[in-house]
Amino acid sequence: MIQYQGSLFRPPSEANSLILQATLGCSYNRCTFCAMYREKSFKVRPLHELKEEIAWAAENLDGVRKVFLADGDALVAKASFLADLLGEIRAALPGLRRVSCYASPQALQVRTVEEMSQLRELGLTQYYLGIESGHDHVLLDLEKGVDADEMVRVALKAHEAGVKLSTMILLGAGGHRLSQEHAVESARVVSAINPRFVSTLVMTPVEGTPLWESSLRGEVDELSAVELAAELREFILNLELDGSIFRSNHASNYMTLAGNFPRDKESLVGALDQALAHPERAPFRPKWARGL
Repeated sequence: MIQYQGSLFRPPSEANSLILQATLGCSYNRCTFCAMYREKSFKVRPLHELKEEIAWAAENLDGVRKVFLADGDALVAKASFLADLLGEIRAALPGLRRVSCYASPQALQVRTVEEMSQLRELGLTQYYLGIESGHDHVLLDLEKGVDADEMVRVALKAHEAGVKLSTMILLGAGGHRLSQEHAVESARVVSAINPRFVSTLVMTPVEGTPLWESSLRGEVDELSAVELAAELREFILNLELDGSIFRSNHASNYMTLAGNFPRDKESLVGALDQALAHPERAPFRPKWARGL
């Protein structure tokens, strides 16, 4: 049986995936806005424990097509460990189509293109990368540990290895003062990476984080639903992508949008123009209905 340790998190698109905790916690764990793994110390789980859980899944779960390797930083584990783990997963689950994981910029710095290529051939074909912003000052405030140029560099390593990237941008992270610059610079970075998937979340203070402490002191400059829509419009307007899928379906968003680039860029901007022109009729989620 699978025994999950502590809180468990996965991207929305992994709702139907088998989740295996290859690692516990996050090796970096310093992002000011993230509360996901604050209660855990990072460690790589013993392979024998994971083998037992994979064997249980093979015996008890029918039709496993996707596996998500939790927790927040599985890619930072040794490539040899990940290769052995992927081998076990492939052998036990013959219907498997994809394995994915979160990828911090720090993990992408550690992994070589050759290692990522080998792991891709074993089934690890998609990473979820929180870019958050393309603006260096915002990235510094968020304590992401990299600047925008480094974010692009490490993401392109994954591209070179043939791995699909699903990237996230944090709307509102620049406050009112940097809203437009945050949108434009984030679009520049995402366009340079040209990921397969692009999604937006809204920066939300969560208890137990430095951002929460700042909000209690009145230091967090949060944007309204209309201001976030204006920021999102600026972001989308400046995106130059080829073959990317866009979603703003995370629960933190006030407005849900979906489309493919470049085909739907104009209609996405048009939907935001309508919302901004008539905010009283816009399909904004009420604040109580949002979440993380």
